Amino acid sequence: MSNQFYEFFCPVKVIAGKAALEHIPYELTGLAAKRPMIITDKGVRAAGLLDPVVNACTESGLDIASIYDDVPPDSSTGVVRKIAGIYRSEQCDSIIAVGGGSAIDTAKAVNILVSEGGDDIAAYSGAGILKRALKPFFVVPTTAGTGSEVTAVAVITDIEKHVKLPFTSSFLLPNAAVIDPRMTLTLPPHITAATAMDAMTHATEAFTCMARNPLSDAYATAAIRKISDNLLKVMDNPRDADARLELAQASTMAGIAFSNSMVGLVHSLGHATGALFHLPHGLCMSLYLPYVLEYNLESIREPLGELLLYLDGPDAYAATPGNRRAEAAIASIRKLRDTLYKYCKLPRTLKETGAVREDQLDNIAELALDDGSIMFNPREVTLEDARAVLKRAWA
Repeated sequence: MSNQFYEFFCPVKVIAGKAALEHIPYELTGLAAKRPMIITDKGVRAAGLLDPVVNACTESGLDIASIYDDVPPDSSTGVVRKIAGIYRSEQCDSIIAVGGGSAIDTAKAVNILVSEGGDDIAAYSGAGILKRALKPFFVVPTTAGTGSEVTAVAVITDIEKHVKLPFTSSFLLPNAAVIDPRMTLTLPPHITAATAMDAMTHATEAFTCMARNPLSDAYATAAIRKISDNLLKVMDNPRDADARLELAQASTMAGIAFSNSMVGLVHSLGHATGALFHLPHGLCMSLYLPYVLEYNLESIREPLGELLLYLDGPDAYAATPGNRRAEAAIASIRKLRDTLYKYCKLPRTLKETGAVREDQLDNIAELALDDGSIMFNPREVTLEDARAVLKRAWA
């Protein structure tokens, strides 16, 4: 699975640590930005997470021109259009996204409209559409999972057509990602678990899919080790700032990994399930991961076996015969999911979600086959293959 040629690209400045937020004004000023718009959601604002961002800006003489705090969990083209209108009317000159994947993706799409003009975000869907740099853009993630702060992609739902519109361009990358453990200390257990498993899936698919390369491998394996070492620490003690920072850094590392090596069938199934049933992305990733690894097993046996070292540590790796390490890696992921289920009832099967009926699996399979991620899956997937994976993931 080694590539003779590859490209690796991550120009995003990462500002990380327990005082990272206080550096935002310096970064804005460096780009001559004086009137930022903050894009977030009501949960983030209610948790008081905007306060240190706003305080840092106001104390430095910057005017927060507008705060939009009504981004829904599954953002849509209408929301993007509305926020872009506010940005223009308030004469903003930059964007700070504070939130999880939905807020960040929404902010990316808003930046397209306010930079390129118009109100139809669908016109910019796809790859290679954008031809120039966008407005100054900064991301403060409040979950440790999506990796959106370092990815050149965004996904926005078209509610009328029941599809998720993909946007891909290096111009979507923020000027800086600000990783501060204060942002995730109040994250509820079920969101902590789901987002961490999102990052775990990003890293695992990055390490096993067709476009993997030596640099993405390094980020992916480091991310898996950090999640394996710190997720249950955080579930036991949510106020553990050091472990929270490790998970946040793992999410960023996994984002860098998969944005350079792509993802596969787990994401195709997850995107389809999210579009049809509005289940959170991280939940879908956690749910499908072991079933897809089993489907891909004979195509990824060697790299998957290597991941046992980062999942369970050197002792377990050394004690496991080489020809059984891939299966042991899947077993380790299943064990982690079972433990998370005990902590917060994070669903392990479609039946446990309570949102999907067994007679709806064909709908998921058909939509998944049209998802771009499937092109990078290490094993070709037919409609019958997708149905078979879904049936195993049902109960």
